[in-house]
Amino acid sequence: MSILLSPLTLRGTTFRNRIWLAPMCQYSAADDGLPTDWHLAHLGARAVGGFGLVLTEATAVVPEGRISPQDVGIWNDDQVVAWRRITDFIRARGALSGVQLAHAGRKASTFRPFGEGHGSVPVEDGGWTAVGPTGEPFAGYAVPQELPEEEILAVPGQFAAAARRALAAGFDLVEVHAAHGYLLHQFLSPLSNTRTDRWGGDLAGRAQLLLDTVDAVRAVLPDDQPLLVRVSATDWTEGGLTGEDTAQIAVWLREHGVDLVDVSTGGNVHASIPVGPGYQVPFARQVRDTGIASGAVGMITTPHQAEKVLTEGEADVVLIGRPALYDPSWPLRAARELGDDTPVLTHRPGSPDAAVVPGQVTGWVPQYGRGSWD
Repeated sequence: MSILLSPLTLRGTTFRNRIWLAPMCQYSAADDGLPTDWHLAHLGARAVGGFGLVLTEATAVVPEGRISPQDVGIWNDDQVVAWRRITDFIRARGALSGVQLAHAGRKASTFRPFGEGHGSVPVEDGGWTAVGPTGEPFAGYAVPQELPEEEILAVPGQFAAAARRALAAGFDLVEVHAAHGYLLHQFLSPLSNTRTDRWGGDLAGRAQLLLDTVDAVRAVLPDDQPLLVRVSATDWTEGGLTGEDTAQIAVWLREHGVDLVDVSTGGNVHASIPVGPGYQVPFARQVRDTGIASGAVGMITTPHQAEKVLTEGEADVVLIGRPALYDPSWPLRAARELGDDTPVLTHRPGSPDAAVVPGQVTGWVPQYGRGSWD
């Protein structure tokens, strides 16, 4: 058995393999942050395709926490009902579902990248005033409102309330989004957090909001349900967050009940990033070396590359993004290319005990098409 196709258990939750779908914004929500048939098709197809965990896109904990007006949320009960249909479908296909809880901070209220406009959406056009640790904007965006302390104190409760709704919606786990220049990352980075009160200053002060948020979310989750945090391990800019900073943050996260750190990079300031195959994997290794499980993401495109990340001890799982858009059945492809006959799919409609292995593909499973790997 390949490590990639082997199960992983965190707390009392077992994932059928270590191939996880990375969160990817779809900018396709209905009014008021409701997920739609698009999300059912997008996420459901990857569950059918064999992913062990299917993670949602950044899902706002409050309306003003959305990246764009077309982002999904989980701040009201109508959204819980809409998400439940999707999580039920994912579970019936043998995968687990996770929700990435997020607040965009100063990068909120922006146009989606579909040609409607650039930068921040004006309030008169359906946008809203974004917030951040200070009034310093992300380059090219509107000036945010600096969060007063009473509103900072409310943030952990907003994430906790969203986590409760996630449980009601049937999600198997929660990931707290502290990466890509969104609110919690904005507080972590000295490039965006120049506060001089207890929410700023040294790394411990800048990490306080993240740790308070993790504590609040962990308190509402069952003991057997894992908690993940996504981080940007470096800002790729002098004076910003470094891999060493993130290693220390990982230690604190483990002490506060986090089970796996999902390691990405960048997004808080414009930077020159040396993008290439596996360019973020060394940071996942640096986090894992602190004693907490880690996930590697970013330009991991082939099954053999993903297997190597795991066999060399650089991460415990791999998260697949754009390759999963090209090929919703990427895990089936991985099993075939690695010569692993471990059952990848553990359920099919009308036959809950059925298992499908590569080479025994039946009509309901996406057929191998004419691709570069076929």
